[in-house]
Amino acid sequence: MMRLKPFTVAVSDVALGDLRSRLVGTRWLDPLPFPGWTAGVDIEYLKELVSYWATSFDWRAQERRLNAFPQFTIDIDGQTIHFVHQRGRGRHPMPLMLTHGWPSSYVELLKIAPLLTDPAAHGADERDSFDVVIPSMPGYAFSGHPRRPGICTARTMAILWRRLMTEGLGYARFGAQGQDIGAAVTIRLGADHADVVTGIHVPGLLAFPPKDHRLTEEGKAFLTRRERWSSAEGAYSMQQGTYPQTLAYGLTDSPVGLAAWIVEKFRAWSDCDGDVERRFSKDELLTNITIYWVTGSINSSFLFYYESQRDPAGWSSLRVEVPVGVALFPRENPFTGPREWAEPLYKISRWTAMPRGGHFPAAEEPELLAAELREFFRPFR
Repeated sequence: MMRLKPFTVAVSDVALGDLRSRLVGTRWLDPLPFPGWTAGVDIEYLKELVSYWATSFDWRAQERRLNAFPQFTIDIDGQTIHFVHQRGRGRHPMPLMLTHGWPSSYVELLKIAPLLTDPAAHGADERDSFDVVIPSMPGYAFSGHPRRPGICTARTMAILWRRLMTEGLGYARFGAQGQDIGAAVTIRLGADHADVVTGIHVPGLLAFPPKDHRLTEEGKAFLTRRERWSSAEGAYSMQQGTYPQTLAYGLTDSPVGLAAWIVEKFRAWSDCDGDVERRFSKDELLTNITIYWVTGSINSSFLFYYESQRDPAGWSSLRVEVPVGVALFPRENPFTGPREWAEPLYKISRWTAMPRGGHFPAAEEPELLAAELREFFRPFR
């Protein structure tokens, strides 16, 4: 087995002092003549968040919270992977890998981990317990920044995840769940590694209209929603997929710029009705943003977008034969079409319309998602 190294989050006082200095010395812009969030992040809200970051946010308290979870690093063919490994209570916990997306990090998934590892303590059946593994994708948080092309495609990350689970942790088989980019990696696990993957669960699927172009009203409505969303929200993906490093200079140098780029997405993509702190406290937002800042990882976090556009294999010949569960959260990005589009590509065994939640379900609705995962994976233990 590969060698695991225990990991502790420990940011230096020098790095935190530099961050505070930059926050205090921010050069604020003259806002455009449009109110609130109309033309971008509301300056009054951002000033409030930055003031809290500079004067009241307690990073050391967040470090203690993060370090309450057992964390490790492992080297797989020169790529360092950071991960949480929390073992379940009960007789036969099922190994389950959870993969985060962008613009979050592994901290997005920490709320749900105790619900899955110790279900009896949260009013559920102890027989539904999981051993939970939460890796940081390459280039995110405390995983290493990739030093060669090809690391940050869904196909390559699925290979890394397989090796982490089987060679690093010794699991013969495991389940997988992911969101956003993590969902893409999870789908690849199901498609390419069915010999070790029990089943996969995602908040959406890549599917295509019928080749005969005979669209139902449901299909037409979906395509309209997707086009509307792409026009209003999709520019970030084009920038990150074409010239990511140009954008990253400013976000790596300015913590306020970084905060604006990330918090905009947490507000727009969550089920918050325009009030981001209905879903995420300032401490939650800033813990995630601070991790991006102190690790200098915003540039490398864009690699998936850039490499996916240049991956010659792409999503051709996709077919997932392991059981697939889908939980559709109402405020998630609209990229899953009608179920009938997905049926030819995926062995769907569960399709659930969730009552609430958005792009960050494990952080927004951990109880709902935990219950859904228990139900989905129960027959495959």
